[in-house]
Amino acid sequence: MNAGMRLLRGGLLAATLVFFAVPVATTATAVLTASPAAAQSASSIQVEGNRRVEADTIRSYFKPGPGGRLDQGSIDDGLKALIETGLFQDVRINQGGGGRLVVSVVENPVIGRLAFEGNKKIKDEQLSAEIQSKPRGTLSRPMVQSDALRIAEIYRRSGRYDVRVDPQIIEQPNNRVDLVFVVNEGAKTGVKSIEFIGNQAFSSYRLKDVIKTRESNLLSFLGSGDVYDPDRVEADRDLIRRFYLKNGYADVQVVAALTEYDPERKGFLVSFKIEEGQQYRVGSVNFESTIPNFDANSLSSFSRVNVGSLYNAEALEKSVEEMQIEMSRRGYAFAVVRPRGDRNFDSHTVSIVFSIEEGARVYIERINVVGNTRTRDYVIRREFDIAEGDAYNRALVDRAERRLKNLDFFKSVKISTEPGSSSDRVILVVNLEEKSTGDFSVSGGYSTSNGAMGEVSVSERNFLGRGLFAKATVQYGQYARGYSLSLVEPYLLDYRVALGLDLYQREQLANSYISYGTKTLGISPRLGFALREDLTLQLRYSLYRQEITLPSYLNNCNNNIGNANYFPTPQFIAAGNPNNTGYGALGCYGDGEASLPVRIGLSNGAYWTSSVGYTLTYNTLDNTRNPTNGLLVDFRQDFAGVGGDVKFLKSAFDAKYYTPLVSDLVGIVHLQAGNLSTYGGNQLRMLDHFQMGPNLVRGFAPNGIGPRDIGQYAFYGYGGDALGGTNYWGASVELQMPFWFLPKEVGLKGAVYADAGSLFDYKGPTSWTLTNEVNTPGCTPASQTSIGTCAGLNYDDTNLVRTSVGVGLIWASPFGPLRFDYAIPITKGKYDRVQEFKFGGGTSF
Repeated sequence: MNAGMRLLRGGLLAATLVFFAVPVATTATAVLTASPAAAQSASSIQVEGNRRVEADTIRSYFKPGPGGRLDQGSIDDGLKALIETGLFQDVRINQGGGGRLVVSVVENPVIGRLAFEGNKKIKDEQLSAEIQSKPRGTLSRPMVQSDALRIAEIYRRSGRYDVRVDPQIIEQPNNRVDLVFVVNEGAKTGVKSIEFIGNQAFSSYRLKDVIKTRESNLLSFLGSGDVYDPDRVEADRDLIRRFYLKNGYADVQVVAALTEYDPERKGFLVSFKIEEGQQYRVGSVNFESTIPNFDANSLSSFSRVNVGSLYNAEALEKSVEEMQIEMSRRGYAFAVVRPRGDRNFDSHTVSIVFSIEEGARVYIERINVVGNTRTRDYVIRREFDIAEGDAYNRALVDRAERRLKNLDFFKSVKISTEPGSSSDRVILVVNLEEKSTGDFSVSGGYSTSNGAMGEVSVSERNFLGRGLFAKATVQYGQYARGYSLSLVEPYLLDYRVALGLDLYQREQLANSYISYGTKTLGISPRLGFALREDLTLQLRYSLYRQEITLPSYLNNCNNNIGNANYFPTPQFIAAGNPNNTGYGALGCYGDGEASLPVRIGLSNGAYWTSSVGYTLTYNTLDNTRNPTNGLLVDFRQDFAGVGGDVKFLKSAFDAKYYTPLVSDLVGIVHLQAGNLSTYGGNQLRMLDHFQMGPNLVRGFAPNGIGPRDIGQYAFYGYGGDALGGTNYWGASVELQMPFWFLPKEVGLKGAVYADAGSLFDYKGPTSWTLTNEVNTPGCTPASQTSIGTCAGLNYDDTNLVRTSVGVGLIWASPFGPLRFDYAIPITKGKYDRVQEFKFGGGTSF
């Protein structure tokens, strides 16, 4: 039997299939050996060949005509109806003796076994759920052909257009068969090129950032964005349109998305045809109302569009949504806000009018949720701000749909309406398609500060189907290691308040930037509030235990006063014993290899810190991963002293502003500042201070700027450990630009920048009195002119502005985001540590 045709009894049917071939199934045929005379009645029909189907059932398909007799038309109709049942492989009608009709049938066999062969990318369970042929069901050859087409379509949706599906029917005894679909999956069919036609305002490079479809490249096997999917291409049309509408092009039309298969390149060529139109600004914003005694201008504070700004359809939609919600709060449950835009083609402005009207009085009769096999019903319903019996409000329904999509629990979310039991009732139908919400990742990376790092994490976004987020992570690296456990309940006591709990343990080892290590064990519960879509507040409590560790070669108390290299400035040596023999228990300030604050921290053991704090975040970024426009501001404060061993108030401010300049050039302004203060007469620990380096001014090493111990062992060449500061500020200006001569899919872009900042005002310990030797209070560095009973700190704390300029290479690689920076310090402190080259990054797979 040839793949593509089968011989039919009574005729020959040939089928040609594009991209794949399937055998055309044999259909039941009917042969009239002679034109029989009209039978007396249906009961006079003789049935032959039937095994499973009752004879009376077959006779019932022949309906008598006028006069109660079977005429030629009745026989033809019965024959056609029998064939359409799909139960018979062959049907013949003959004339018998005495004017009787003889109906001879050959029944279709029964499917004993249904199997798939050659399918590696799609599992048997998924294919069997999509086809109509089932084990123990009747074999229908047209249905088999349809199933082969359906299997091919499934593969086409996954980007494999070279698939071939060959159904094979294997005869078995007792009129049974085995049905096997042999699949030749073929290679993945990708998108070889993406073109934009008619775009003038935005480059093709920029528009490729907007859409989801990607061009194939050498690393495409790590993702699926380059797989041709007609649904994705159609969705890209809408993304392009919305992007233009957001940037002032009110007349934009994405006329077509043209796709063409190129046999030579074995892939698709995709072209988007765009008619941009003119860019508009907002000429005026007015409010009007047809509701009696309602002042429409009272809603002006909820408008996100301003006179003189670019027309923004997204901001207009959000304005309408917030106004309708506010109207509901004020008791106008059925009010509708309708925006109207009048274009002035000469001045390229749009006059916007928000019209408030009384809408139809419609109530929600019922909310039906369909398709949630794992997610609990209440997890879905709590995303609605309306319930059964409430007034129907389209803005609130759209908001609920957007929230459900943002949960990332479902492949698709669609909320539709159906008529209720009366004209003023509607039924909301929430159609969902669930997807896997668990993640297992193995990550690896390397940075110049932390060295090689590996991480294994397991997370679940919809834990137990209750909408909980759970994550467990284990890290192990060259200089850092630890673990963390996190659990988040997004709706605390059914309120839209997120409760999180973090348990963590971290260990930082001594490296080329610091002489000591730290061990931290902590727990932190937190509450998160969404004050607005662009404004969030987090409240937290932190309790952690922290201690200092020293490697053995820095903790040997080798006080050889005769070694000038070990003593650039006088250091503590136990009285009467120059070599400090037997005085290790005093926590001696050894031979200068570790700084005095480190020794004090090591001597005092572990500290407990108990603090409360908050973070206020304002975020208007257009894209959280690759922003090109918007503002991100963080302000955080932590108040330590709610129990514990330390007391301080730590404040930090961080703001980033992104703005597109010309073409695909993006400008970034980054401002930072922080302050640390103590109270109650407590002295700050060194570990509580801010430590800065390339995170403030690039071109400097980690912990490379700010106050530094300059009396420490000369092992470091210049200066010792960074002590940190209680105040810092920083400012940075950066320009990011793509490499237009490279394909977009390479993911490379460059940066040039200038940084400035300072860290200063160390307020940690500067002296150490050993009371078990001789109690000499007020020990200062100036008193260390000879061997004494105390140790002092000789440090530099120059409030100098550090500056640098540099270039960077940013790669959005399939192995994760990577960044390479080369910066040259222009001004620096005498004891600052420079690191001109820096890179870091990692991946999950």
